[in-house]
Amino acid sequence: MIKFDKVNTLLEENNLDALLIMSDYNRRYLSNFTGSSGALVITKENRYLISDFRYDAQARAQAEGFEFILQDKGLLDFTVEFIKGKNLRTLGFEGHHINYNTSEKLAENFEIVPLTNEIEKIRMFKTQEEVSIIKKACEIADETYDHILKYIKPGMSELNVRNEVENHMRKLGAEGSSFDIIVASGYRGALPHGVASDKIIEAGEMITLDFGAYYNGYASDITRSFGVGHVSEEMEKVHNIVLESQLAALDEIKTGMTGREADSVARDIITKHGYGDNFGHSLGHGFGLEVHEMPSLAKSSETVLEKDMCVTVEPGIYIEDVGGVRIEDDCLVTDQGLEKLSHSSKELFII
Repeated sequence: MIKFDKVNTLLEENNLDALLIMSDYNRRYLSNFTGSSGALVITKENRYLISDFRYDAQARAQAEGFEFILQDKGLLDFTVEFIKGKNLRTLGFEGHHINYNTSEKLAENFEIVPLTNEIEKIRMFKTQEEVSIIKKACEIADETYDHILKYIKPGMSELNVRNEVENHMRKLGAEGSSFDIIVASGYRGALPHGVASDKIIEAGEMITLDFGAYYNGYASDITRSFGVGHVSEEMEKVHNIVLESQLAALDEIKTGMTGREADSVARDIITKHGYGDNFGHSLGHGFGLEVHEMPSLAKSSETVLEKDMCVTVEPGIYIEDVGGVRIEDDCLVTDQGLEKLSHSSKELFII
């Protein structure tokens, strides 16, 4: 598999005897093992999955290509002794995931080399199988948005809407929400991460709804803003500007661009209309097993966009004490530009 070709390159380039993986998402990505506890030990010749009796049958069924090793004395202590028993001396580890005490334990026994974000860089490139799963997660989000537009009424609380969104996604086959659902109505729309509250939705308000489904371990993440009863001329204008900037980004972003260049496509339009100071976050981010992954579409990002990356495109404008608008789609980077994976209407619905 291509992912293990890249892992072997990591081993070779860093002169490593083995790679130790203990974080949940990287462990799942490399082994398909979905248990909550375990360690991967990967050499050029062998792959081992170490876990406890709770996951014996599960690990053997899921982790194809890995030899399952049953531990019975604590995961870290057993893993250290196992690696020492294989006469592996130079060990690569996830520098950004391993805590201080664990790194000290490893350093006492091995020559250790931190490989910060190296597996995450491999995860940036999605296989056809991964894209197929992500498309289903996006489909669930799209169908849920259609449902919620018919469901929302003035007088409901944001929490009521949030619960209906999650319940409907589960009815459609989602494992759950891919993050804490944002329902921000009226003045709370100025909060980019305004998770649902007990605020009552009133006629004349704009609502920002940011949500996504987890399906077979992969996330979707979409945002739409719409009105209840009616919206002010100012908020209608803001919606049109955000939509203009988002459509331009969807049309212009392509392989070879840096994350900074992609971000500027939408940001320049919003700035041209006089709202540059009201767009405080980045244009987008990668997603997959996690809802926020590499790469970043941000002013500071020099990561070059390449084929088979999945990214969000989500410009927004936020006006304190007034409200906000964000429009977000999930996309696959292709040789022809961005392929939209989410398809919910972006017109300014008034419900």
